[in-house]
Amino acid sequence: MLGSTHGTLTTDSRRARVIACGEQPSPVVHGRPAEVDDLDVSGRPLYADAPDLDRFFRPESVAVIGASDTEGRPNTGITRQLIGWAERVGARLHPVHPTRGSVFGLPCLPSVADLPEQVDLAVLLVADPLPVIEELAEAKVRFAVAFASGFAETGDEGAAAQTRLAAAVRRSGLRLLGPNTNLNAFEHFRDDLEGPAVALITQSGHQGRPVFAMQQLGVRLSHWAPTGNEADLETADFISYFAERPEVGAIACYVEGLKDGRSFLLAADRAARRKVPVVAVKVGRTETGSRTAASHTGKLTGADAVVDAAMRQYGVIRVDGLDELQDTAALLARARAPRADGVVVYSISGGTGAHFADLASAAGLDLPVLSDAKQAELHTWIPDYLNVANPVDNGGHPVGDWRGRKIIDALLADPAVGVLICPITGPFPPMSDKLAQDLVDAAEQTDKLVCVVWGSPVGTEDAYRTTLLGSSRVATFRTFANCITAVRAHLDHARFTAAYRSPFDEAPRTPSPSFRKAQALMRPGHQLSEHAAKQLLRAYGIRVPREQLVTSAAAAVRAASQVGYPVVMKASGAQLAHKTELGLVKIGLTSASQVRDTYRELTDIARYEGLPLDGVLVCQMVERGVEMVVGVTHDQLFGPTVTVGLGGVLVEVLRDAAVRVPPFGDDQARAMLSELRGRALLDGVRGAPPADVDALVEVVVRVQRMALELGDEISELDINPLMVLPRGQGAVALDALVVCR
Repeated sequence: MLGSTHGTLTTDSRRARVIACGEQPSPVVHGRPAEVDDLDVSGRPLYADAPDLDRFFRPESVAVIGASDTEGRPNTGITRQLIGWAERVGARLHPVHPTRGSVFGLPCLPSVADLPEQVDLAVLLVADPLPVIEELAEAKVRFAVAFASGFAETGDEGAAAQTRLAAAVRRSGLRLLGPNTNLNAFEHFRDDLEGPAVALITQSGHQGRPVFAMQQLGVRLSHWAPTGNEADLETADFISYFAERPEVGAIACYVEGLKDGRSFLLAADRAARRKVPVVAVKVGRTETGSRTAASHTGKLTGADAVVDAAMRQYGVIRVDGLDELQDTAALLARARAPRADGVVVYSISGGTGAHFADLASAAGLDLPVLSDAKQAELHTWIPDYLNVANPVDNGGHPVGDWRGRKIIDALLADPAVGVLICPITGPFPPMSDKLAQDLVDAAEQTDKLVCVVWGSPVGTEDAYRTTLLGSSRVATFRTFANCITAVRAHLDHARFTAAYRSPFDEAPRTPSPSFRKAQALMRPGHQLSEHAAKQLLRAYGIRVPREQLVTSAAAAVRAASQVGYPVVMKASGAQLAHKTELGLVKIGLTSASQVRDTYRELTDIARYEGLPLDGVLVCQMVERGVEMVVGVTHDQLFGPTVTVGLGGVLVEVLRDAAVRVPPFGDDQARAMLSELRGRALLDGVRGAPPADVDALVEVVVRVQRMALELGDEISELDINPLMVLPRGQGAVALDALVVCR
């Protein structure tokens, strides 16, 4: 995988060793060597250039390698389409084929070396593009597209061929789209549509067809990048490029697999900084296999949960269906920044309004009750017996005359309203025609969002096809669900970008003082004992109970008196993952005799089970608090990730957890807690005092610093339970498990 070059410098110790040996660090950030300041403490990039793809999408000259005009051959249709596309974009096209003198009347050159000029883009219509890459490099071609299939999508042999192709591309200096791609980048884009455009990225060409077809509904499309197998250019490259384009209002993506996690996050970060929405369908919500892990944390979050959290962390809006992708992207591209979060539902039917309002409220949209003054104003035009609190029911007749526009204007004038949604479940001309026109006219004169749901299954009505779709200011939908999804995404993205601060700006570049202490505790390929794991936590400032490691019953009694009764006793050894199940944890011991007997019992169990011990821990007993779990796991795509959730013995039953990809700060740590179903436990329930949430947030942030500095040396870290004490009293890590890579 090309993106794996980022992994060649994974820790600060690795960086120190490289420099000490006189070598040069080798990470590459989108085609250029990464400077030291571009790397975080783990050696991962903090910055990525936006590639200049202008000459890819709008080349001045194009070479078609393998051009043909023989009817019935696949290359002939492709060549014909490329000639038409080149004419539209004003590019000079040069066919290349070793045995043809001309193709479709154009002079055909025998080889790349015979090209009369340095071309911007070469389209490779050959079964094996590898031999052509060196020729293109010598000709200083900037971009190439490889249509050929038979690479990583076919299995190990094809993957090896793709690896060779990627290596040749890196050496050549050109940028490659594909292989296993198609002609979508060279489609006929309408140039008669106005307003911000949707830019499209798809790994499967066919899956982008619904979004491309939105042009027929009046939605402007500016680019289509069919990335294919992504041997070189990847989804992240196009997100970065599109985020910089002034005409792009939103980026729509169909993603089957991300090539490099950090590259994707850097691209999403660029879009978030520029407030450009990214909407994505990401295949892979279900897993065909299960993750095997010693820690609870590893069992709580699968690979897709990490992708989902990473997208949310950087403001990428994830949707499930292609219909949601097109509707959400279209709305986000064209909608202005919301003036308020309030949504008002306006309909000609009380049943329609109630139904829509119920679904919208359940989805988290804010439907504020309109003020008494506003309701009185609405009753000027709407009969008093109808409800106008929100949803607003006009009863039908007012939409047929001058009153209809008055009502719409009054609703849009309410400062609490940022979005007006009018669900029309079926056409009822001429009143529905008048209603549609009033909504369009009002939308043209307001900076607030006006949405219409046209529920007719026919969709051929003039009010829909001409009036509504003819307006770039009205967002028109065919279903309640898609409207609600898009409006919620619009409001959420506006809130997200308003508060967004890039975590890469503040990411640590040098190791903390804790780093060297922690490294001394690492045992590559082994699990640490609980005692060593707690020493690791202590090195990063995470509080653990008072405890002593002892190797005799007499020492256990002395330790208990020093720690203070009651005490907890635990067997401690590098091979102990789940001690409770083996009877190797005893709590609430209150006397010397109990401690002495427990020591003998624990060591006897360990001896019977064949488990080597480094001793027995005699620990302070901490009882009052909320049990949480905080941990680190290593994701193949994103590297170290941090998880927080409800802990204790039911952690894997409740499976209530949130995950983030470092780097992140306090804001994301608090956001993780808000995602937990059991969040109310931290606020205090059934008379329990509120927990020290600030202390919990601090532990999460310290663990993420540990993940940054040691994440490539730690396979799993699990603090369970982390006892979060009442407010102001902190949090204590009662148990810890660490598995070194």
